[in-house]
Amino acid sequence: MTMINQETAKKLLSKVIALSKADECECNLDGRTAGNIRYARNTVSTAGEESDVVLVVQSTFGKKMGVATINEFDDVSLEKVVRRSEELAKLAPDNEELMPVFGPQKYLESRTYVESTANVTPDDRANAAEASIAPSKKGKLVASGFLEEEVTFNAIMNNKGLFAYNTATNVDFSVTIRTEDGKGSGWATRNYSDYKMLDTGKASQIAIQKAKGSVDAKEMEPGKYTVILEPAAGVQLIENMINNFDQRSADEGRSFLSKKKSEGKDAPLNKLGEKMFDERVHIYSDPSNPIAPAAPFEQNGFPREKVDWIKDGIVKNMPNTPYWAKHSKTAYIPGGGNIIMAGGNESLEDMIKNTRRGVLVTRLWYIRTLDPQTLLYTGLTRDGTFYIENGEIKYPIKNFRFNESPIVMLNNIEGLGKPERIDGNLIPPMKIRDFTFSSLSDAV
Repeated sequence: MTMINQETAKKLLSKVIALSKADECECNLDGRTAGNIRYARNTVSTAGEESDVVLVVQSTFGKKMGVATINEFDDVSLEKVVRRSEELAKLAPDNEELMPVFGPQKYLESRTYVESTANVTPDDRANAAEASIAPSKKGKLVASGFLEEEVTFNAIMNNKGLFAYNTATNVDFSVTIRTEDGKGSGWATRNYSDYKMLDTGKASQIAIQKAKGSVDAKEMEPGKYTVILEPAAGVQLIENMINNFDQRSADEGRSFLSKKKSEGKDAPLNKLGEKMFDERVHIYSDPSNPIAPAAPFEQNGFPREKVDWIKDGIVKNMPNTPYWAKHSKTAYIPGGGNIIMAGGNESLEDMIKNTRRGVLVTRLWYIRTLDPQTLLYTGLTRDGTFYIENGEIKYPIKNFRFNESPIVMLNNIEGLGKPERIDGNLIPPMKIRDFTFSSLSDAV
């Protein structure tokens, strides 16, 4: 199914709204067209394209709400999905937290769509895979990778006059390259809105270098080390932390941002306004960021704007829901759609040169929560972990299991590099002191 443009989407959703008999009706139309190619053992294994469009209709009567979905858009099908959502609403129990839909809104400009990505062909994907496979074969290495590009759109309309529409493009590439004996492993990833920015050959050279350099890794004792976390190593810890910034969880005592109960009914319930991190920590969301843009509105149609979550190490804002904003008598602040962490001007190479003794970590994986109250996580290093001495990478080391909290991590900053786009976010390489490695891992 082809993508639906703004004019067509508006006509279709207007039909749905006209069919509604509910007190409130809100409908979302979301579509995706994507192509991909996968390879393993230096050979393409699968390739394909997919396309789908889904309509979600939400009907409300008082405090009762029902939702129905469909992916057929003839008049009979539209009538059917509206009636079904209304039937379900009438059967539903009252939801005391249900809030009214929003009226018309204004949105920031966000350049989430790039034409080059929409024009990618199967030949383009094949050539991109070959640019990664060829140097691997030449070096007698084994490459496995995945490339996917997508074009998405989302439209929302309700019977209070709101309409919003956005299109976006995204390209994801990752490659793991190993030595034939399996003793060395390297990895690289790239993420863009613009397909023209992707160079799979260049990215694969980084994975090749790490694969060759990680052979015969030496064993180091677990303990606290100065680490340089590449953006792929730091991104999930930062994401996990920001995803736990929810105001309601904090107010209800379920979060690392909860205040301990104290006397006085007017005592704050959360740590908003408190300094919790190194003063260099600045984490925010901005849908208009030119490198890592996001849709300018939430799924409920409310506008996204630039918002600071942490600035100068201080908790500045906490996302919530319309209900909790009303309940707590605070402003409604939706999630940001992207996470941007300000960095410094150092390159990764500069950070290594400025390290007397430390560990370079390519990425972390299999991250799990140990304690939500302190945000303590555990996980493993992978695909290239190296010992640094006097500004040089001396030798590869065996992978570690880590036990660390991003709260502690962001209070132990020694340096920040230039932010890079990863997973739709912008994260800098970070030099952190006293990062806790709890045990060794034999996996490469």
